[in-house]
Formats: sequence, structure tokens, C-alpha cells
Amino acid sequence: MNADTHALQETLAKAREEVAKVIIGQEHVVKMCLIAIFTRQHALIEGVPGLGKTLLVRTLAKVLGCDFSRIQFTPDLMPADITGTHMFNMSKNVFSLVRGPVFTTFCLADEINRAPAKTQSALLQAMQEREVSIDRKTYPLDKNFTVFATQNPIEFEGTYPLPEAQKDRFMLKIIMEPPLKEEELMLAKRMVEDHAPEKTLSEDSVNMVASPENLTELAKCLNDIVIKEELINYAVDIVRKTRSHKAVLVGSSPRGTQGLLLASRANAAMEDRDFVTPDDIKATAVPVLAHRLVLRPEFELEGLTVDEVIERILQDVTVPR
Repeated sequence: MNADTHALQETLAKAREEVAKVIIGQEHVVKMCLIAIFTRQHALIEGVPGLGKTLLVRTLAKVLGCDFSRIQFTPDLMPADITGTHMFNMSKNVFSLVRGPVFTTFCLADEINRAPAKTQSALLQAMQEREVSIDRKTYPLDKNFTVFATQNPIEFEGTYPLPEAQKDRFMLKIIMEPPLKEEELMLAKRMVEDHAPEKTLSEDSVNMVASPENLTELAKCLNDIVIKEELINYAVDIVRKTRSHKAVLVGSSPRGTQGLLLASRANAAMEDRDFVTPDDIKATAVPVLAHRLVLRPEFELEGLTVDEVIERILQDVTVPR
């Protein structure tokens, strides 16, 4: 294992330790968020209100030394409210750019499906190309720009479902579940003792383990994680199987293959390895592929879920030796 890979693994381990000071439990969610950050991709987080999605992203920004902004999506939100606009400066007699909240490193798009498609689409260029066009001029975004979009899985009244093209821009869909009883009890005790997670974060009890300057360099170290050709074929076979499975109406695009390979490399680094195993691909298959599949209506009526279909595909595809 080379020194760069070791530095990446050490940073990932320290980041998880620091986040755990604020976020109780949710180890899988924290792991997936770190995978999104270090692969320079984006994540869609789904969970009911009150689970700490905003606090999680704020904590990650603090731990990794990055800027953070939050956009509350509402039906009356306009694209310019996200990207920014030019305002006339009377003292200088010129138009000056007033940058929107998208000019940040970690952008939390809260309840993204509350806004109409025109507003949602304002994020597409930013997510894909890390740049924004305002009044025919293009402005670059931070190299580590990452979107964390949240959705409420229960309340659908007054929402605008994300189109398939936009969901495909998110490498991961992360399901945030309520905490276990022991974790919720720990949270309750901390609240009573005046050590609430929000207070822990605001009191600077969380240490910064990286900086914007070296975050990009650390992310490049994922290229040193070895993934053998037979595992590349394994990932391709899994994604191609999603297009031919009898329960699937629309399978994953090749972007799903790319996401699966990126995520499996990052997962290997999180597990302190410098090589990918079939288990890394299996561990990231559902978060990477679930939001890219559309089931046939007759199978949905039978109660079949996308996660179950992916698990069946993993059982069907031969694992390389």
C-alpha cells in the first residue's frame, strides 16, 4: 500500500470518528456520504423529517473544512434563487454578479422535489459540469462541489417527482432510517444533559481532518485502488442484467456502471484495503442502482421492491473467483 492510499484511508477513518461526535448511529449513511464526496459525485438522501439530514451535511462540511449552504426548495423558488443574478450597482454604474447559494462546496438541496422542474433543472449543469451559466456567461464552481438533495418518502402532496434524467445525476440514493432504540436513548440523554448534537457542532468540539486544498488530491488517490478486469466485467454484467430482468421496465444506463466502479473503489478504501473485492460491488449496488430502475407496474402491484430486484440480480450474476 503506497503512502497516498494510506493517507486517504487515514483521513476517511478520522472523518468518520469526528462525525460520530455529532451524528449518533447512521454509520451506513455517513459512509455513503463520504463515498459521494471522495468520488466527487452527488447523493440523494431520503428520510422522514427530523432524522438529522441537514445536521449531517453541516457536520461533514465542518470536518472536511469545506463551505456549506442550504437551499430550501419551495414551489415558488426560481432558478435565479439558486444560481444568482446580475444586479445593477448604482455607485459603480455597472451590473455586478450576486452569487447564489450554489456557489459553495457542499450544497444541501432540502426537499428538492418541492420545486417545479424548471427550478430543479438549475442544478443539472452545476452537478454535471461544476459550472453555472448566468446571463450567457459561465462561472466555475468549487472543484469539490457536491450536492446532497433530500426527499421526504411519505408526503407527496404538492411535490414534483424528479425526472429520470435528474435522478441519474445522483450517484447514490441513501435511505436514512430512524435510529435504533439504544441510539435514540443516547440522543435523549444528551438532550437532557444539554449536550445536544447541534450544540456539540457549534461549540467547535469537532476537529477538521482535511482542507479544501488537499481534499481533491486525496480523492485522486482512489485511482490507486486496484480493481481487476474480472471485477469490472462483474460490475458490467450486473448493470446489463438490470436491463433484461423481467421485473424491470427501464434498467440502468452506463452511468450506473461508472458509479458502481467508483463507489466500490471508495468502499474498499473505507474498509482499509487497496484492492476491490466482489463484496465492495455488492455493498454499493443498491445505493448506486436502486434510483435508476423503473419496475413494471404488474410487479409493483405484487409488492416487489427495487431493492429486492437488485438483490435477486446479485444472486443471479456469477461472482468471479
